Amino acid sequence: MSKVKEFLKRKDIEISAKRYGIDALSAMAQGLFASLLIGTILSTIGKQFSIEMLINIGSFASDAKGCAMAIAIGYALKAPSLVLFSLAAVGYAADTQGSAGGPLAVLIIAIISAELGKLVSKETKLDILVTPLVTILSGCALSIICAPYIGKAASAVGDAIMWATELKPLLMGVLVSAIVGIALTLPISSAAICAALGLTGLAGGAALAGCCAQMVGFAVMSFKENKWGGLVSQGLGTSMLQMGNIVKNPRIWIPPTLASMITGPIATCVFKLQMNGAAVSSGMGTCGLVGQIGVYTGWLNDIANGAKTAITAFDWVGLVLISFVLPAVLSTVFCLILRKIGWIKENDLKLDL
Repeated sequence: MSKVKEFLKRKDIEISAKRYGIDALSAMAQGLFASLLIGTILSTIGKQFSIEMLINIGSFASDAKGCAMAIAIGYALKAPSLVLFSLAAVGYAADTQGSAGGPLAVLIIAIISAELGKLVSKETKLDILVTPLVTILSGCALSIICAPYIGKAASAVGDAIMWATELKPLLMGVLVSAIVGIALTLPISSAAICAALGLTGLAGGAALAGCCAQMVGFAVMSFKENKWGGLVSQGLGTSMLQMGNIVKNPRIWIPPTLASMITGPIATCVFKLQMNGAAVSSGMGTCGLVGQIGVYTGWLNDIANGAKTAITAFDWVGLVLISFVLPAVLSTVFCLILRKIGWIKENDLKLDL
């Protein structure tokens, strides 16, 4: 047993919640931000201003999300160069096979294949062949065998959302907002789930409210620790950056989640906020303002087909309150309460930016 421990130590393989649940998860969120989210922002801008080059660049970046996440995970696990480079194929396979649960599949499978690659790295004279073969074969085989099931598990979140949409607007607003908001912060694709379910209308508005509550909530309540860089990266990027901190202290998730459970029913019952643009926008929140652009596009579509006569001041007030003002205020208030009672402490929300 001592020899095994010595071997693992020499290979820098640390089987721990911190290494896998914090380091790898946080790195994966950054990989997702540097691919899918940036790509979506560029594509949206390109479509709004009819700039074909931005649309294409955004598409290229989005398509590379699996590779980017897997390589980021390998980097966090301190993988040798051959393992790190081989993870591009593993990430692509896991993301493709995992469908809506692609990010979760990439997280699990990239960790396993990276550690297996590290085990054999530089152990033979044929390292340039052996290490990539072990990493890619193990990762891609697991992707083919396991990723679809991981994807189905992630899709169960989508089934819960569909169930919630059949309920009355008040309860639906609470449930959909909370569930999709949580999905946005978790390593699963809330945007893919919303797109797959065709989540539009009032349910889409509730989903948007939940996503905004998580992103704006974390951005504002962590401003003390992360300053402007954190405000932008979370508020216009992704709240998934906080997953590592959530693993360390799950209580930091309470303020934005409570905020989502309030803004969701306000969106559905008071402002009748509907997402009648692309369904994928329902799961994007304030990421590059894609969600807000989706609502605006829906308004234009409704006017064009006669379902709406004009965009009113009430519409704009509702969108701004649900997307930005209420999430910021509510999350800050709840966070202050939890800081007061000691549930959230100094630097619990600190990001490595």
